[in-house]
Amino acid sequence: MDTPAANNTNNAGATADSPLSRRAALAALGAGGLGALASAAAAQTAQPRRPARDDDDRPRRMPGWDDEKGEFVLPDLPYPYDALEPHIDEQTMRIHHQRHHQGYVNGLNRALKELAKIRSGDGDSGLIKHWSREISFHGGGHINHTLFWLCMAPEGRGGGGEPSGMLMEHIRRDFGSFDAFKTHFKAASGAVEASGWGWLVYDPISQRLMVMQMEKQQDMLLTGCVPLMGVDVWEHAYYLKYQNRRGDYVDAFMKVVNWPYIARVYERARAGQRA
Repeated sequence: MDTPAANNTNNAGATADSPLSRRAALAALGAGGLGALASAAAAQTAQPRRPARDDDDRPRRMPGWDDEKGEFVLPDLPYPYDALEPHIDEQTMRIHHQRHHQGYVNGLNRALKELAKIRSGDGDSGLIKHWSREISFHGGGHINHTLFWLCMAPEGRGGGGEPSGMLMEHIRRDFGSFDAFKTHFKAASGAVEASGWGWLVYDPISQRLMVMQMEKQQDMLLTGCVPLMGVDVWEHAYYLKYQNRRGDYVDAFMKVVNWPYIARVYERARAGQRA
């Protein structure tokens, strides 16, 4: 899954509309080119943000990697933990970010270190398959969650409502109407077996929008598609507030969707396809 890279700011944080390139991330994981993921944590809403410019010639950066540490890191949220209340509660956001997302970062870094030991002759080469699976799972979890935080914004401050412009036009073209899209997206997300994700993606081959399911952090997704919006439907994302009412949680998620951000990702995806 491939999202256009974000504009760089500095180690204090990237803008909240900075997307993470899934293809670049996964390619880096597979090839060992970890320098492709430079440090750029998403800034808190209290901090001033420099608007992105089309003529900006700064190097493209992505959140979730720290050059100085030489490892993946937990990016900051682009808003306070309580900013999505009452739809997504502060305690869930705090646990989800600090414990679950951090766990994926830790697992990913450990897998990369173990594979490095194997390459140097200090590890068990019989475990390459195991650690490769760990990269796929934990790397998927890290990248998915980095995108997830950016897909949301406080209601009335970018979150909620409906998309506009080309994104809305193409949602209507590919799903019939915005209401039909919402019905499809919520049904697909609610029907994910066990733990996983619901995604709105752009397929560069057909140049169409699609709704897809993902099991766990990496299974069942169409190769090469560009993620625009994802909802985490693992129970840890909603159980404190919604218990087993996954449908109510997905309804709440739709009220904080950051459509302006998603529209920018979509425009970049389409521009990349045309190029």
